[in-house]
Amino acid sequence: MSGALRLSGHAKDLGGGFTVRRLLPAVQCRSVGPFIFFDHFGPVSVVPGAAHDVRPHPHIGLATVTYLFSGAIMHRDNLGYVQQIEPGAINWMTAGKGIVHSERRPESLAETTYVNHGIQLWAALPVAAEEADASFVHTPAAAIPEVQVGDAVVRVLIGTAFGQTSPVATYAPTLYLDVQLPAGGVLELPAALAQEMALYPVDAELLLDGEPLPDHTLAVLPAGAAAAPVRLQAGDSAVRLMVIGGDALDGPRHMWWNFVSSRKERIVQAAGDWEAGRMKVVPGETEFIPLPEHRFRAD
Repeated sequence: MSGALRLSGHAKDLGGGFTVRRLLPAVQCRSVGPFIFFDHFGPVSVVPGAAHDVRPHPHIGLATVTYLFSGAIMHRDNLGYVQQIEPGAINWMTAGKGIVHSERRPESLAETTYVNHGIQLWAALPVAAEEADASFVHTPAAAIPEVQVGDAVVRVLIGTAFGQTSPVATYAPTLYLDVQLPAGGVLELPAALAQEMALYPVDAELLLDGEPLPDHTLAVLPAGAAAAPVRLQAGDSAVRLMVIGGDALDGPRHMWWNFVSSRKERIVQAAGDWEAGRMKVVPGETEFIPLPEHRFRAD
């Protein structure tokens, strides 16, 4: 694992006792391919009355990518989409010029205790697509290709790998894999899968080129000329790992709160639009998350 950067992340309290592990952005690494944000949430038990709902809030300039290992989340947005997010599906929401959405407990589970566990990523849109029309696309679990590669079961969530291509459409070359290895299982990950690449053991330690990589650690692999195939091996227990990557971003991005843009003034504009109530609301919802007290400055 020579040259791989390890990121252990930090805990981030989203309110209501809901804490996530945030791996990106980090001081040492702002992005991997198009991905600029990586949250691992759970496993957390959601009990009746728990305040884990995320009230309506806005985004610009990015796409959110939500993937569950277990549980359920009800997505609603100001385009009128209502979609229950369930394990194994990919939910790609393009914010583009602006979208508002909420993430709540499904009403059908209001009196049920269940476990939410998953990953949320943000992908920065290419500069030419930052102001694209907003959209939401749900790709069910059954439509995601799955392939046996040696000991490993690989689900190709986004992009192309091991002869399989995901149906999820993106704005730039993007890679996202869900890999499961049995105890002692081995997988060789080709360097050619993506220009930039990182991997994250979700639930157990992994051997990366023979060196231990603890769970909940994002290993950012060397890019460019330093890139080389890596050998992944599970230890005494099975391991699930996520692989993210893609082409490098086409220039720096500014990120403040839920807004991403190549232009600082665009973030200021979005903040003003949200504060003044100029963004279309989610049908049937009156709550909202206000802007943070600490404001973004373009100078």
